[in-house]
Amino acid sequence: MILAITFFSIIVAGIAVSSSGVFIDSFETEFGWDRSMIALSFAISLFLYGISGPFMAALLEVIGIKKMMLISMSTLLTGCLLTFIMSEPWHLMIIWGILIGLGSSLFLTVVSPYVSNHWFEKRRGLAVGILTASTATGQLILLPILASIIERYSWRPAIGLIVTLSSIMLIIIFLLMKNSPKEIGLLPYGREEETQENIESSKGNPIVLAFNGLFQAVKVKEFWLLAGSFFICGLSTSGLIGTHFISYCISFGIPLVTAASLLSFMGVFNLVGTTLSGWLSDRFDNRWLLFWYYSLRGASLVFLPFALVEGSFPLIAIFTVFYGLDWIATVPPTINISRQIFGIQQSGIIYGWIFAAHQVGAATAAYGGGLIYKFLNTYTWAFVLAGFFCVFASLFVIVIKKPAAGIEVPHPRNGVEQRA
Repeated sequence: MILAITFFSIIVAGIAVSSSGVFIDSFETEFGWDRSMIALSFAISLFLYGISGPFMAALLEVIGIKKMMLISMSTLLTGCLLTFIMSEPWHLMIIWGILIGLGSSLFLTVVSPYVSNHWFEKRRGLAVGILTASTATGQLILLPILASIIERYSWRPAIGLIVTLSSIMLIIIFLLMKNSPKEIGLLPYGREEETQENIESSKGNPIVLAFNGLFQAVKVKEFWLLAGSFFICGLSTSGLIGTHFISYCISFGIPLVTAASLLSFMGVFNLVGTTLSGWLSDRFDNRWLLFWYYSLRGASLVFLPFALVEGSFPLIAIFTVFYGLDWIATVPPTINISRQIFGIQQSGIIYGWIFAAHQVGAATAAYGGGLIYKFLNTYTWAFVLAGFFCVFASLFVIVIKKPAAGIEVPHPRNGVEQRA
């Protein structure tokens, strides 16, 4: 039940953020705003929800997951409601950039590893894969619906749909969400008996806890390699594809609903690819999984402009399938590696910082793609450059060393933590 509640909560938060590409043309047409300014607002959202991730992880440890989910979903709902009364570009920056960015942060950054670490002893990789794939599920189901509503009526009823879904999830979280298995007399999935876990309760100032985690993580080379690869991951996915793919297709004469359907079709394969990636990450070397994910993603991004220039729908469909399988597949292996290196207790906060790098990359691509289009009147160079960056990401992950037995890993309070 907890997995299901978390799954659907992430769907709602994910569609609120991933729908930005559907609204760009509508906002530009109705308000006369510059496209780069609209893209900047979405970039602020991507950056803010990423950079607040480690603080969300610290707050989870301090006040519990149920309260955090209620606060976050309420913030997201407030932002969507205020969208109806905006009239200036700075309104969009505050509403979409700050409120929706903060409201979606918990669900799209650290809630997946938190739930998998605290509710699962076994199948953690699979649990993370399922939860990560939930963003694709929302995209699969809702993006074509939102695009169709916008094309038939306007963007306001489309926002109304997101408001309705957010309200429903707020009620479900309030009634059914629990903080831990112990709260309802259960053990984590796969644990046969209660054990004394060598885990300290992280009570204290969440800002201090978050920065303590960062100060220890920056001393470890693997943190920089994971953060660097995840920066490129964000740049080549939610920042570029999530924000500009629909507009890129429209520039080649592809209708809005068709472009949104292509993006949602990626969600079908994203759901399969990410869940499979979670299963694989429990069984194979996560570094090699990431190497192939980034390499193949880079090849597909370089292939996309060629497919669009040719105007060949079969080629575009090939890209959709290929890229969709790879989109969020990088998350389960990245979470697994961070858990192996930093331990269960600290991996939540430290993964939050790694994901912050992901969203800095996403924000860079969201705004940078808008600038490239403004000056060159095409997105082609943005996609080609992202493809080449993915090659660097594949090199970053392959040089990560697996922690050996008994390796000492940083602990923000005790200096080091001995792990077998």
